[in-house]
Amino acid sequence: MKNRGNEGNSGEIILYLCLMKHQAILLLGSNLEDRLRMLELGEQNIEALAGKVMARSSIYSSAAWGNTDQPDFLNRVIGIETEQTPADLLRCLLRIELLHGRARKEKWGPRTLDIDILYYDDLVYQDELLIIPHPGIAGRRFTLVPLCELFPEYIHPVCGRSNQWLLENCKDTSGVALFNLAHS
Repeated sequence: MKNRGNEGNSGEIILYLCLMKHQAILLLGSNLEDRLRMLELGEQNIEALAGKVMARSSIYSSAAWGNTDQPDFLNRVIGIETEQTPADLLRCLLRIELLHGRARKEKWGPRTLDIDILYYDDLVYQDELLIIPHPGIAGRRFTLVPLCELFPEYIHPVCGRSNQWLLENCKDTSGVALFNLAHS
C-alpha cells in the first residue's frame, strides 16, 4: 500500500472517494466467546460486505488495554480494497460488529468483535464519528505489532513516520505475542 496525495478542495475529495478503489487497513480484535472464531467471522463478513481482503497478519494475543480487568484479546490486521467511502465503511463495520453481538457498554470494555479503521489510503479525515488515521495507532503495541508485520514502511500521514518507526518508539510496554493456533 503506497501513500497517495489527497490535495484539492472538498468537491474533488468527494469525487476521488466515489470513483476509485481504496486501500483500508483494519484492526480486528476479540476477547469474548470464541475469540478466534469471532476474528474469522468478522473477516468473512468484511470480505462479503466491505471489500476484498488483500492481506492479513498473523493473530496476536495481548492483555486488555485501557481497562485491564478483562480477558486477553486476540488481534489481527487486515488490508482491504474497498469502493466504500470512509463513512460508509464505518457504518458497514459497525453493522458487522453488531451482527456478532458487540455491545458498547463501557469504554475499552470487553467485546465479541471490534473493528477499527486504522488507515484509508493516506487520507486525513475527521468528523463527529470517525477519525482517520486512527488516533491510537502510535501508542498501542497490540495495533503496531500486527500492523508492522504487513505494512512496516507505510508512512503515517499525520506524523510523517513509518509504522516501524512508531513501533520502535512506542511507549506502550505491554506484551504482544504470536497466538499459537495449535493450542486454540
